[in-house]
Amino acid sequence: MTRTCENCGRTFPTELKLELHRDGCVDDQLACRRCGERFPESTATRDGWHYRCPNDDCEGTGIGEDLVQLDELRVGTP
Repeated sequence: MTRTCENCGRTFPTELKLELHRDGCVDDQLACRRCGERFPESTATRDGWHYRCPNDDCEGTGIGEDLVQLDELRVGTP
């Protein structure tokens, strides 16, 4: 039976591995629609107003535009 992290959606084969993962997983994860990279919100801004993808090869900008909250991308199962 796999366990799923509520914050990022990753799955783990054991409860221990999930617990170890949770120590570093944050719920303020963003994803870039342009390059697909996932990253903490804090790495995408310096001033809290302007956001851009931290991937040097990507030009994604703006919360709700190119950058979206990870939980908005998740698809729920009925």
